[in-house]
Amino acid sequence: MTSRERILCALRHGQPDRLPIDLGGTRQSGIAASAYHALKERLGIDTRTRVFDLFQMLAEVEQSVQARVGADVAGLYRPDVAFGIRNERWKAWRMFDGTDVDVPGDFEPVVEADGSLAILRGGEPIARMPRDGFYFDRLDTYPGAAHVDLASYEAPLLASDHLASYEAQSRALFENTDLAIVAPLGPPYELFYGLGTGDFEAWMITLATEPDYVHALYETLTDAWLINLQRFVDATGDRVQVLQICDDLGTQESLFLSVRMFRELMMPHYQRGIEWIHRNTAMKVMLHTDGAILPMIPTLIEMGVDILNPVQTSAADMDPVVLKAQFGHQLVFWGGSLDCQKTLPYGTPEDVAADVRRHVEVFAPGGGYVFAPVHNIQAGVPPENIEAMFAAARD
Repeated sequence: MTSRERILCALRHGQPDRLPIDLGGTRQSGIAASAYHALKERLGIDTRTRVFDLFQMLAEVEQSVQARVGADVAGLYRPDVAFGIRNERWKAWRMFDGTDVDVPGDFEPVVEADGSLAILRGGEPIARMPRDGFYFDRLDTYPGAAHVDLASYEAPLLASDHLASYEAQSRALFENTDLAIVAPLGPPYELFYGLGTGDFEAWMITLATEPDYVHALYETLTDAWLINLQRFVDATGDRVQVLQICDDLGTQESLFLSVRMFRELMMPHYQRGIEWIHRNTAMKVMLHTDGAILPMIPTLIEMGVDILNPVQTSAADMDPVVLKAQFGHQLVFWGGSLDCQKTLPYGTPEDVAADVRRHVEVFAPGGGYVFAPVHNIQAGVPPENIEAMFAAARD
């Protein structure tokens, strides 16, 4: 099987020729640039490392590395992945830990008095990386608001340069590789998180006390989403296999909100977009949501979700055996590789391989499974553990 055939087989709940693998196909199954650079050194790959996601400081995973780990997936991203900074005119830059990388030419963080890095917009900081930190934190000044005036608000639509980039990138990936293609394209903002404001507390109050306003906002965002979906499909044709939406609904221990609130406020709007995707394309819909979400899964299936990511088995009640038995015939599990919070960063390579085998032996039989990190591999994870993780998956 080719990589694309392998992923499609898994998405149809078939049993592929080997375990399908993802590294870097999404911004939630990627790898921190410093960890990636250390992995390449271990693998004997001497190339420059690019940071394509400045927010999370994620590496662009090269095809040479994909081949070594057995990855079957490529991500299709907009040209300005983070903070409106376009991934072009690459230049050399050094991370806090001394890793030399390439970053976009317009990335010009300001060094503050305490050594932190700040990204400015209009002279005001919108994101900050603490001294010796690993990624940026959004600040309360980040664009967006907990309560916009819907009479004048216009949800963002895909620009012509984004569509041209999608067309060119999707064609290049489809024609020049055999990788499956995943594209993130949910509503203009994650619905549960409102308009992406840094003032999460204020938005939660709005969510709980103003249902009419929330529905009106979601209607506006979903209308824009449907326009964007049509434009995206016009640009990419049938070259994309998976469309990803993201909205974190769970903490380590429980849901952020009740199933009832989700069904009343968010589900109808997500369902409208997902139904359009299923009616008008062959793409499968992946939902990325971290955390302890077991009680929400039946609703997500009813909503039309085909693929669940990242399958955080270290969260409360997210037992692989329960997940596979109850939902394996309806959902594809994309992730669930091992405990990426404890075993991957702190265990031995032998611990990592054993944990991978335990998870794969549950999730892989009968198909419907793609092996991937449970969210991004973090800075500081030993390269020998990362190598062991993918070696065990290939075996």
